Amino acid sequence: MLTVYSVHQHCFQWGHVLSLSFCMFQAVIGPRISGDMVQSQRFPPDLLFTQHCEKRKVHDVSLFNSPLMLQGHCFYHGDVQGVEGSSVALSTCSGLRTKRKLLEVANYVDKYYKSLSIRVAVIGLEVWSDQDRISVSGNPYSTLGAFLAWRRKQLHTLPNDNAQLITGVAFQGTTIGLAPLRAMCSEYQSGGVNSDHSDSAVGVAATMAHEMGHNFGMSHDSPECCQAKADDGGCIMAAATGHPFPRVFNGCNQRELSRYLSSGGGKCLFNLPNTRAMHGGQRCGNGYLEDGEECDCGDEEECSSPCCNANNCTLKAGAECSHGVCCHNCKLKSPGVLCRTPSGSCDLPEYCDGKAESCPSNLYLVDGTSCAGGRAYCYTGMCLTLEQQCQSLWGRDGRAAPDLCFKKVNEAGDSFGNCGKDMLGKYRGCRDRDARCGKIQCVSSASKPLETNAVPIDTTVRVGNGKILCRGTHVYRQGQGDEEQGDTLDPGLVMTGTKCGEDSICFGGECRNASFLRADECNAKCHGHGLCNNNHHCHCDSGWAPPLCDQEGTGGSVDSGPVINHSMLSINQQVTQIMIQSVSQSIKSNTSMIAIFPGPEAAKQPKP
Repeated sequence: MLTVYSVHQHCFQWGHVLSLSFCMFQAVIGPRISGDMVQSQRFPPDLLFTQHCEKRKVHDVSLFNSPLMLQGHCFYHGDVQGVEGSSVALSTCSGLRTKRKLLEVANYVDKYYKSLSIRVAVIGLEVWSDQDRISVSGNPYSTLGAFLAWRRKQLHTLPNDNAQLITGVAFQGTTIGLAPLRAMCSEYQSGGVNSDHSDSAVGVAATMAHEMGHNFGMSHDSPECCQAKADDGGCIMAAATGHPFPRVFNGCNQRELSRYLSSGGGKCLFNLPNTRAMHGGQRCGNGYLEDGEECDCGDEEECSSPCCNANNCTLKAGAECSHGVCCHNCKLKSPGVLCRTPSGSCDLPEYCDGKAESCPSNLYLVDGTSCAGGRAYCYTGMCLTLEQQCQSLWGRDGRAAPDLCFKKVNEAGDSFGNCGKDMLGKYRGCRDRDARCGKIQCVSSASKPLETNAVPIDTTVRVGNGKILCRGTHVYRQGQGDEEQGDTLDPGLVMTGTKCGEDSICFGGECRNASFLRADECNAKCHGHGLCNNNHHCHCDSGWAPPLCDQEGTGGSVDSGPVINHSMLSINQQVTQIMIQSVSQSIKSNTSMIAIFPGPEAAKQPKP
């Protein structure tokens, strides 16, 4: 959870040491000093020549003189408003300090997630130094919506699994961040907005880890989940945190993450990030296989590989590989060996190629592909049915309620029945067409929902001479009264990607025509002998060859690795659900994250 200050209120922080972002404009109304506003003006342009040389010393040997192109002035003269004769000189050139803190934040987040067998690699870091690229306001809902829309437009130039916005504009109320639940890897929803609420990188990192946790399917901790002492900061997924800041996940978080991955979530996490794009530079011992390295098993203290020399990242004599699911006893597995089984009907198998120790990137059917016998659509690798969602909320006997329940409950537009919130944070009543995309309504004999912080919301609807009991859920923040989830979107809403009618899919609380996902358009090029994967490449049935499934071959796709074993190949048949028993038993996941930071604003402490 992090905040963005309005650029018209705070454009930069004194010294920039604690700033996470820039928002410098041509005319600046700047920082508060002792309660007074400083009016600043551009420093005369002849302070430095347009091109001046910067001398740098590399490895204590080579000297370089390189011209530095100025991207804009960062020296200012001004006065304290209302104080006659005052004089102020400012420099806002401390961008390196800003980036240093941001990378420190990312380093902490990576450390926290290592306990869950997940690595977080920053492959993009963007500072908005001239103006915000989106509308950033105190409304967390509109800011989140604008940021996620902006991220989607940038995905083709900088692919990433998840994006986080850190800003200095204070959100309304006590909210210091917002993120969609179970949205990791989603083209439309994988990200969050966060507030720079602490001078400490540890505090900001705890908030970002918390918001990413919601993307990973983690809800707020119930009281019995966290065993960490309050004096030690408690747990990262607590509904409310303070000083000292939390640093640990707990067993409840582990189980929720495991369930999310088992249901098909997080499909993008099983590939290795682009190490050339990673921030921090190449380093032997960071656990990532980079250019010039034969292996990398981490620091010497943590390396347990019998195949890799940890001190110089080279393979030991006779070894072909070090780790990875396509490496066994320091030797590469043969081409065509199955290295990742499908986790559900929307997932696809991958095979070793005989050249790399890692399994190919995880592949799944393109969003909008029909599944569950036509009752649902694939979305981010999951076959999203209402029955499945009701069971996750109520238990095994949960099933979807009749359409009348959705209509009657969700037309209210209150916290118990709605189609989400609008850009002002107000509940939206559902139109008839959108009712099945609002609060999910189930039928169950359970006394209460499985979620600890959830309570049942029962509504009786009369149908002729009979009655139907419609069961919804409402989630409260611990100790916050009726503030509900606070920093996450309502887990009681029907999930984005759920089928809501013939050729229709839920998206953003609306029931939209599924044609906008273009799944049928992509599948048409596979000549009836395969379906498109998430890279929009044909995954061919057995007997047909990629790339277009129009010639005889062994099946698979250009992405999946060579297919030798045909037993797992046909994707027009229901694929057996393979449950991931625990996160630690799956391959190590990697999240490539892009962090965005708009304008230099002063940090603000979260409200108690």
